[in-house]
Amino acid sequence: MKLTSQTIIKIERFPYQGKLYNVTTSSGNVLVNGILCKNSGGLGTPANQRVVAGMMHKANRGVLFIDEIGTLDPRTQHELLTAMQEKKFPITGQSERSAGAMVRTDPVPCDFVLVAAGNVDTIKNLHPALRSRIKGYGYEIFMNETIPDTPENQQKIVRFIAQEVKKENGKISHFTTEAAEAIVEDARRRANRKGHLTLHLRSLGGLVRAAGDLAKEEKAEQVLGIHVEKAKALARPLEQQIADDYIERKKAYEVIVTSGKRIGRVNGLAVIGSGSAYSGIMLPIEAEVTPGGKKQEIVATGKLGEIAKEAVKNVSAIIMHYFGEDIKETKDIFVQFLQTYEGVEGDSASVAVATAIISALKNIPIKQEVAMTGSLSVRGEVLPVGGVSSKVEAAIDAGVKTIIVPKSNFQDIVIKKEKLNKVTIIPVVTIEEVLEHALDWNGRSKLKEKIVLRAK
Repeated sequence: MKLTSQTIIKIERFPYQGKLYNVTTSSGNVLVNGILCKNSGGLGTPANQRVVAGMMHKANRGVLFIDEIGTLDPRTQHELLTAMQEKKFPITGQSERSAGAMVRTDPVPCDFVLVAAGNVDTIKNLHPALRSRIKGYGYEIFMNETIPDTPENQQKIVRFIAQEVKKENGKISHFTTEAAEAIVEDARRRANRKGHLTLHLRSLGGLVRAAGDLAKEEKAEQVLGIHVEKAKALARPLEQQIADDYIERKKAYEVIVTSGKRIGRVNGLAVIGSGSAYSGIMLPIEAEVTPGGKKQEIVATGKLGEIAKEAVKNVSAIIMHYFGEDIKETKDIFVQFLQTYEGVEGDSASVAVATAIISALKNIPIKQEVAMTGSLSVRGEVLPVGGVSSKVEAAIDAGVKTIIVPKSNFQDIVIKKEKLNKVTIIPVVTIEEVLEHALDWNGRSKLKEKIVLRAK
């Protein structure tokens, strides 16, 4: 069967007039404008030859969007690359109506604009040739996770709230100014950066809907600020629920200690989760120093990642700097991250590790009402870390009284004043300042002068 470009097709009950170009048949499959028709099976195609066009073919002369492109297996990425280069690709596979045989058509046009998305770690999973093609003929764009906290951007968050309410088609009520301000405040906290608002709008949308549901349950005409506050507890992400359960269990079994003094034991702070979905947890760390010198490096346990292991090793340089000896030649040092079944990544616990080792080495107790976070350079400088607001919140919830943070992170803490008033936040620049506030120097004034006062 062959049709001309002027053919008028009339379908029973649905008359249609128009032009069809290059309409042919091949093995029962109808190709229209070079594209395989999806419903061609009804024209007599044998069951074992029926195929359905894929997304690459359906996107011909249009846009193909692929989210989480790094999750595509290498073979599929290679096929995508071939389609982009040749602007055509065979359809291979079978439809749900097929008898089970795999078929392959002639190359079918698939000339499209590719828009792909993924996280930063997608880069290492991306086919090198495919990425080269993207860079060579397109753009790589790093999307910001935050925007400046300006009145204009605050209004954009409010507009987003209104859009979410409208999307629910009357299932939730409108927000009062007070409730909208509470959502904006949460956007500040989630940004984890002073003077910014988060762009992780999906999690904010969940908070909007949870607050709306609470208002509906209470038969309130509008969503109030109190509903937003209650929703924060109700709509906790899984990471937050795990963190809360972690803290409660560890406190019950005295794994987390927030009072008294202990030698070689410190309350570090960490986060679990990733992206915008993470929560702070207390991270107890213990150190022990024994005579020997048989070990060539500090022994650390607790499922540490590579960066965390390197951070522990760097502590030996700090010890040598203060005590003038390579303790690895005369002593063995053991560090344990207590019950960290989920593992430890990053170097934000290196300040806590150094404090625990120095405490064990010099037999100086650490105040257990103190918690700390911070990265440590080999010269003893305390460097900034991520997730500081979540870490501070976890410490407050655990019941500590003093929290030591890097001075460069102090401005990033976005927590309600009534909660911050429960603790003392001490911003520090050097390890000497950490030791001054964390250790119990009672009766050790000479040692304190040697370690702490000489730096002032």
